[in-house]
This record gives sequence, structure tokens and C-alpha cells, in this order.
Amino acid sequence: MIGLNSSRSVIGSLTAAMAAGILLAIPARGSAEQFVLFDVTFTFTKTDADNSTPSKSHHYVTGKAINPKRPIDWTSPIDYRNGTVHIRTEVLDRPASGEPTQWSLCYIPNHGQGNGYGCTGTDPYTEKGVYEKDVSMKSFWQNDGIIWTEGIKQMDLVMKDKNGDHAHKRSDPEKFFPTRVRITMIQVSAGSKYDPNLVPHIPHVKPARKPSEGDPSPTVVR
Repeated sequence: MIGLNSSRSVIGSLTAAMAAGILLAIPARGSAEQFVLFDVTFTFTKTDADNSTPSKSHHYVTGKAINPKRPIDWTSPIDYRNGTVHIRTEVLDRPASGEPTQWSLCYIPNHGQGNGYGCTGTDPYTEKGVYEKDVSMKSFWQNDGIIWTEGIKQMDLVMKDKNGDHAHKRSDPEKFFPTRVRITMIQVSAGSKYDPNLVPHIPHVKPARKPSEGDPSPTVVR
């Protein structure tokens, strides 16, 4: 028979364990998260660049093309402002010129300050393929020109050469146009790490299956 003091001790331990379990089950305020800001695939021609308005060489991500469920306040309860952005650039087609090309990716806020907007960007690329990078939200050009508590209304994607000049102004536009790209930007909260498995509709490398008996070589399923 368990004595009274022992019973109280057991009950106390169980209560503490249950309380700890409940606390672990409740996500902490401001926990690590990520969301797709946009995922767009488009063809961009010299005519598109010449006629984009209000600015040339721009592809505008507006309306339903930018995630309608994006937060208004990027600082709370989840802190995206001090997190990172994962930029995935898939170059589907482009001239085989070897001419370095890059895109400025500009956040256009509902309300700005100073310059009024800020831009990160892709790295320069010269051929078709997938290019990925992580950028601190505190490191890119004029990131403090945005009032992050009041949200982003659109994204402006600007095609440029290796020197940062607009591609449509070049004397050799055939080295850049036409092109077809897919650009995806994933916002990752402060203290979190980008997880590609949480991003829908992009290729994910599946783990190799373990070889069964008599099957000496594993098969990688993609």
C-alpha cells in the first residue's frame, strides 16, 4: 500500500508532467514560421520590358499573384522582418549568350519612409537552371525604407545586367530576351531555417529507399 505522502508525491509528479506536456503542445507566441510571398512563372520579352508601366524592364507581382494571406504586420506575432527571405530562381529559357543576368526584387509597402521601398535580388546567372539563396531581411538595399508593421502591397521584379543596369537599355538586347523564369520568394521568420518541404509545387528530392535483401544498390526516387 502506498502511503499518503507517497500518493501525494506521485500525484504531484503526474500533475507536473501533464502541465509540462500541455506547455509543450502550445506553440510559443512568435514561433518559427515561413510562408510563400509569391511564386510566379512568366515569359519576358524586349517588348514587355519596353512597354511595362509605370517603369521599364519591370514585371509587377500584384493582385492574386502575391499571397493574399500574407501578414499585415511583419513584426508580430511572428517576426518576419528580422528573419530571412529564401529566393528560388528557376531559369526555364534564355538566349545562349552567356551574358550575366539578374533580377532586383523590390518590396513595395503600403506605407514607406525615406526612399519608400527596398530591394533584394537574385545573383547573376548565365544559363538555364535553378539558383537559390538566403538573404537577411536586415541586409538588403533600403530595407528600412519600409514600415514593416503595415504590410507589403506588391513586388516589382526588375531585369538587369551584371552591372545593375536595366536590360532593355542595352544595345544588345538579344543577349537577354526573350527569357522565361520562375521566381519564388519564401519569407522565413527570425530564428527559423528555410524548409523546402513546406513549399508546395516545387521539386523535392526524395530520400533513397533502403535496399532490400538481394538488392545491393539503393535507388534514388526523384
